[in-house]
Amino acid sequence: MPAVSTTVPDPSRRYRAVILDMDGVVTDTAGVHALAWKQLFDEALPQITSTLQAPFDAVHDYLNYVDGKPRTGGIESFLASRGLQVPPGSPDDEPGVLTVHGLAAAKQGYFQAILERDGIALFGSTVELLRVLHARGVPLALVSSSKNATAMVRQADLEKYFGRIVDGNEAARLGLPGKPAPDMFITAARDLGVEPAEAIVVEDAISGVQSAKAGGFGLVIGLNREGAAERLAQAGADVVVGDLAELDVAALVVAPGE
Repeated sequence: MPAVSTTVPDPSRRYRAVILDMDGVVTDTAGVHALAWKQLFDEALPQITSTLQAPFDAVHDYLNYVDGKPRTGGIESFLASRGLQVPPGSPDDEPGVLTVHGLAAAKQGYFQAILERDGIALFGSTVELLRVLHARGVPLALVSSSKNATAMVRQADLEKYFGRIVDGNEAARLGLPGKPAPDMFITAARDLGVEPAEAIVVEDAISGVQSAKAGGFGLVIGLNREGAAERLAQAGADVVVGDLAELDVAALVVAPGE
């Protein structure tokens, strides 16, 4: 098992852009998603199968099967882990219909209800990094499988920091496969005008780290928000930290004209 790194392998190297995931990196909403997934599957599993099922585990099942993936991909992944499946259905399926799209619609409803009740929490160290890098003119992008991403960064008044946002809606529009495929990150880098090897990616999800690593990004930072440090390292993170305050990311980036 590889050791978890807390130092950058090549501190002399400089990068030209930073690309960040949203949930668990910018917004403290990973827990909201986990609760919404648990509510969904704990209600749906008895309807899908008569075989007694263990409840959805908001840590293990969330991290291993749904975290970082598009909603439909997360549903298929978790059900497959239990040897189950439901028909794909249609994007027009209503919440509660026992199809992949129907379950996805229900999960979205649970997520929105929790978010409206509790609001959006932000990671202060990430917001401060965005402020510093944006002030220097460093290209920044947000890449998230969530179809809520753009609306959430607008609500949090963070949209001004990002030169490009590739979220679940944009991925669908462009026909991009979701994480762990690298396409969303590669698209963001291209639109920022940099090669993947010139960019830093910050991710807290295993599938997101795998995505960035597969895309050939220069430095992949894993954020250990849920006690998954070893798994982030195994997935390909070059450095794993508990919070961005532990690493001077700004010192690793050169802005245009510097």
